[in-house]
Amino acid sequence: MKLLLLEDDDLLADSLAEMLEDNGYRLDIASSIREAEAFVTTQEYALAILDLGLPDGSGLDLLARWRQQHRDIPVLILTARDTWEDKVVGLRGGADDYLTKPFHEAELLARLHALLRRHTGGSTQYLQVSGIQLDEQMQSVSRDGEQWEPLTATEFRLLRYLMHHPDRVHSKDQLLDQLYALDQDAAASNLVEVYIAKLRRRLGRELIVTRRGQGYLFASH
Repeated sequence: MKLLLLEDDDLLADSLAEMLEDNGYRLDIASSIREAEAFVTTQEYALAILDLGLPDGSGLDLLARWRQQHRDIPVLILTARDTWEDKVVGLRGGADDYLTKPFHEAELLARLHALLRRHTGGSTQYLQVSGIQLDEQMQSVSRDGEQWEPLTATEFRLLRYLMHHPDRVHSKDQLLDQLYALDQDAAASNLVEVYIAKLRRRLGRELIVTRRGQGYLFASH
């Protein structure tokens, strides 16, 4: 699952990227509003984390433009502006949540999980589709209530994306885009096939369907 971070503090951005990647996310980092606008027009993100004071303007103005354009991407504002008036302005401006700096990593993760659950209609840390249960915090999977098995980081990212978007055909490029950030070296072209095969061995072949010439689909029934 890929997130966008708009943050002009390089140290904080790198620290957040490391922490979020350790927790199964992929992150593209924009250090300016212009860069963030370019990213959202070409990439698909599950959620955006926005700072407010940027070198080329306000994150609030960017958020207002996204909402005017009917972009429904969940947005968490992460800022040093910590008065209740600031929070009211941010939430009324279209943000889905508001967290002030300094913050605790566990709180940020909990808020991200809650936003993503609400956006996809989930209500717990467990994602369940077709008898498959995915524990998004422990990064483990269970089939039909059997013993939980830990997933590798890449297996987890791929399965979570497929389960959050069941019954949709995803091309190899779309799946690869969710596994790797833009600033990483290009992944091997067969990486998606390799990890689809690993998941099928764990979960059974029937759940992940190949659409020849189109991509893959996680069947919900």
